[in-house]
Amino acid sequence: MLMNGIDLLDVANKNNFAVPAFNVSDYAMMNGLFEVSEEKDSPLIVAIHPDELSHIGVDMLPAIIARAHRSTVPVTIHLDHGASYEQVLLAIKSGFTSVMIDGSLLPFDENVAITKKVVDAAHAVGISVEGELGTIGKTDGNAEAGTDTIIYTDPDDAVRFIAETGVDSLAIAIGTCHGLYPQGVTPELKLDLLQQIQEKVCIPLVLHGGSNNPDEEIGKSVSLGVNKINISSDIKTAYHDKMREILATDASVREPNTIQPPCIAAMKVTAAQKIDLFNAAGKAALY
Repeated sequence: MLMNGIDLLDVANKNNFAVPAFNVSDYAMMNGLFEVSEEKDSPLIVAIHPDELSHIGVDMLPAIIARAHRSTVPVTIHLDHGASYEQVLLAIKSGFTSVMIDGSLLPFDENVAITKKVVDAAHAVGISVEGELGTIGKTDGNAEAGTDTIIYTDPDDAVRFIAETGVDSLAIAIGTCHGLYPQGVTPELKLDLLQQIQEKVCIPLVLHGGSNNPDEEIGKSVSLGVNKINISSDIKTAYHDKMREILATDASVREPNTIQPPCIAAMKVTAAQKIDLFNAAGKAALY
């Protein structure tokens, strides 16, 4: 069941759970994420970052859309971290049902301007928009773009940003980073800041950089009002670690149907744990 992000996250907002936004970078991963979401009866956000889109190509979108229509759970296809108005328009034309415009590195007024421009275009065709205020950190060279120093979201700025842009959901900065934290680094989320923001705004809040954070903190963020959590590095690590193991064990192996099923199974274990942590299991029944 394909739907836009407004309808998907509105249910999560009203029922105090978070929908996992799993980043997809190949067809096999996509199928595995649909499977585990259906097995757990969980809503699903298929998130595709521009770097991932450059890899899989927009021609894969019809296949994702068709799979979403066949799915027994609600699905949103979301452009993650759209960098420009033109990039967002391409995503809308290609069939995404939700888009993000990331103007977080811009001055506040410029972030408002580009976000409102995207909102006006997307809402005209029934597509939801996620904005971002504050910045996400970055842990390694493989991670998505981020800043060396996190700029935390100011609650009053969040109120103004939502009012001036009309966004449907807001990605906030409370201490997460893209990628996997190096050994010896323990992330610490500012849950008190999350609570302050949640008390001032009513739209769904989004947490980027959800991989590799302590489960206790992520679970608490859900109870405090986060309704969408992005997971990329954790599922990709599970998938490719298993692939490295298989290829290292047998140098002659070459058929995808031999290599990929165990990788998908390993990724599904990680994804299932996230679904449970986000309190999303069984929530497809609410739609």
